[in-house]
Amino acid sequence: MSSIDASNAAAGAASEEIHEAGQRAPRKKKRRGSMSDGIWPWLFIAPTVIGIGLMYFVPMIMSFGMSLTSWSTFEPAHFVGLDNFKRLAEDPQLPRAFLNTVIYTVIILLAIPISVLFAALLERPGLKGAGIYRALFFLPYIAMPTAISMVWRMIFHSEAGIVNVILRLFGIDGPRWITTEWVALIVVAIVGLWMSIGFKIIVLGAGLKTIPPEVYEAAQLDGAGTWRQFFSITIPLLTPSIFFLTVTSIIGGFQLFDLIFAVLGDANPVTKKTLSLVYLFYRAAFPGDDKGYASAIALLILVIVGILTIVQFRVQKKWVNYD
Repeated sequence: MSSIDASNAAAGAASEEIHEAGQRAPRKKKRRGSMSDGIWPWLFIAPTVIGIGLMYFVPMIMSFGMSLTSWSTFEPAHFVGLDNFKRLAEDPQLPRAFLNTVIYTVIILLAIPISVLFAALLERPGLKGAGIYRALFFLPYIAMPTAISMVWRMIFHSEAGIVNVILRLFGIDGPRWITTEWVALIVVAIVGLWMSIGFKIIVLGAGLKTIPPEVYEAAQLDGAGTWRQFFSITIPLLTPSIFFLTVTSIIGGFQLFDLIFAVLGDANPVTKKTLSLVYLFYRAAFPGDDKGYASAIALLILVIVGILTIVQFRVQKKWVNYD
């Protein structure tokens, strides 16, 4: 064997050994999201994380601690254990406040199908002035709730209100809307429903824009009419937006306070029968000056809203279409 053949054979053997060693050597996997990315990602999310911690988690922890104490302005806090929760379970106003809140929330949810109809009409091709109509619908949502409540309070005035004036033209004596039990709650719910429609129309309009026009064209070729397209295409493809509005509407319904305070007034005798859970919290915290008991009410509202939200997220898998 010549020296050249020997060197070639040695080189071939060495390359085979290197190849086999490379196959045996474990490859290091690149870790995603490791600290090697630097501190910049953490700096970008830090304001949000700090804000959520300070504005949400810290108050929740403090509320839980306060709910275990008896504390007022002129009395130092002292530990009472679960006495505030026992008192809350025996509170005769709690069932009525919970029922009023549920009724108001159910009526508020009726704004979703109404908004779906209006949003579909506003998104019709060739509609002139659609932007103006959207702005008009959205104005009540951005207006001050107190100012709107005062206007509706005058509208439903038992003597000079325009509602009863119109009813008298037809020979009907309208009720005392804001001073009659149950009727006052319906008035508050109507105002809340009217105020929330604008936001829902904007959200649903954005959802309608994501539906491809080709879907409607194919349905027309198959002979589907307007209503068939609405129920078979529009509503199923809008279910993600409808689900979002359902969750936010229920959360907003259980936060009912300002409309009762502004439309009915705290001095109104019917307010005691129309109070919500948050209004019950307000009366315990401020006029009642019982911060420990008010914190127990706040935690109850948090638990109820949390349970309802979890249930909605579990059930949405059966009716929300993300395809």
